[in-house]
Amino acid sequence: MTPSLRAAVITEWRGLPEKKARTDRWQSSADLLPKLMQRLGLRERLHETEVIDAWSKIVGEFIAAHSASVALRDGILYVRVLQPALHYELEQVSKIDILRKLKKRFGGKTIRDVRFRVG
Repeated sequence: MTPSLRAAVITEWRGLPEKKARTDRWQSSADLLPKLMQRLGLRERLHETEVIDAWSKIVGEFIAAHSASVALRDGILYVRVLQPALHYELEQVSKIDILRKLKKRFGGKTIRDVRFRVG
């Protein structure tokens, strides 16, 4: 007789209430973490960190050395640029290409626009 069957027979014989089986509530961290981040209101911050970290890979070494992504708010990435000439280059020439690369990597919902500021 197996131990669980023996315990069930003894419990029934004694007239004790049956123990309710616990449901398996195990979840992987990959499933649980996004829900937790959403619940805490940190999902936007997670995307912001990923985008800021990826800035140098997306724009290249030279531009990354003379600019820095500062914040991501409501789908708009704010970038600080050191020189006015580079600001013009990024705003007028490279913005469309950079925005396309960002949207490809992070999706259109995360990145809607890029704004450059001298400073």
